[in-house]
Amino acid sequence: MAPLYAGLMSGTSLDGIDAVLAEVGQGGGCRLRHALFHPFPDDLRRTLLGLNQAGANELETAALAANELARRYAAVIADLLKESGTRADQVTAIGCHGQTVRHRPDLGYTLQLNNPALLAELSGITVVGDFRSRDIAAGGQGAPLVPAFHAGAFRHPLRNRVIVNIGGISNLTWLPAEGDALGFDCGPGGLLLDGWCESHTGQPFDRNGEWAAGGTVIGELLAALLAHPFFALTPPKSTGRDDFHLSWLQARLKADYDARDVQATLLELTARAIADAIDKHCPGAGEIHLCGGGAHNGALRQRLAALTGLAIGLTDDLGIPADWVEATAFAWLARQTLAGTTGNLPAVTGARHPCVLGAIYPA
Repeated sequence: MAPLYAGLMSGTSLDGIDAVLAEVGQGGGCRLRHALFHPFPDDLRRTLLGLNQAGANELETAALAANELARRYAAVIADLLKESGTRADQVTAIGCHGQTVRHRPDLGYTLQLNNPALLAELSGITVVGDFRSRDIAAGGQGAPLVPAFHAGAFRHPLRNRVIVNIGGISNLTWLPAEGDALGFDCGPGGLLLDGWCESHTGQPFDRNGEWAAGGTVIGELLAALLAHPFFALTPPKSTGRDDFHLSWLQARLKADYDARDVQATLLELTARAIADAIDKHCPGAGEIHLCGGGAHNGALRQRLAALTGLAIGLTDDLGIPADWVEATAFAWLARQTLAGTTGNLPAVTGARHPCVLGAIYPA
């Protein structure tokens, strides 16, 4: 059995914590052993969402939120070990990305709330965190980081594959059978879809895209949204709630727009951003495999298939279930850090050179 690593991921969607226990071999191959999800309580979710904007006493609020996150990360790890019948001393390390609340590589910083020292203390397991900062120090975007893992886990010697992660933000990894891998953020994934749905239906997300499917795309609104400068940028590029948020959307709405039609337009925006990125940067793509929460949105999958003309599958078909790819990636990145092996792809992030990512907090 290869060494065991745990991976934790709480993403832009702010729904909760994904946790995995995986065997990670010397060659970087991963085998998922166990996985689970803990939702965020509403008060923590509201606090984290609020910290994406400037506010009163935000330094203390952020520090306290980081401590609460560490306690919740530790609780997830405890359940993960209990359910899998694993002892803490059998786990080499936890890869913990933390919760992104600001991402401004254009200004030379990114901020993920985390207290890895507290997590190491509570779990009794070495923790690796702060994965983005080293890449940004080398002139990169610090994101996306998962394409390096995608390249190791999903590349095929004969097939030109695209891996699309649809979380709060959508990003893709281009894995040609020959040549270098490429990856970048495409634009909003579920971030706007979930926020608009919750504010108008009370549901945290539009299950299977059914609400959006009953609406009609508003052409002038779609054009206004696609006019965002991010879409015209060439990779490397990354984005987040700093660029795409409900206030940005609401500034482009008209009073007579129907809420369901707005949802349909947001689904089209997400699909169009991904399809346009594939068309421009993935020549000869033969298949698309989705991961992340948005992979389960049937209406979105159908629209992607129509726009790209390609078969749409899930990463489940490639050995790692769609819900657990990102958490597994951080287990893999923790292994890279402890091995002193680079974890970024400069062609993806724009860094000047490959870097060993992350900071180590021994148990």
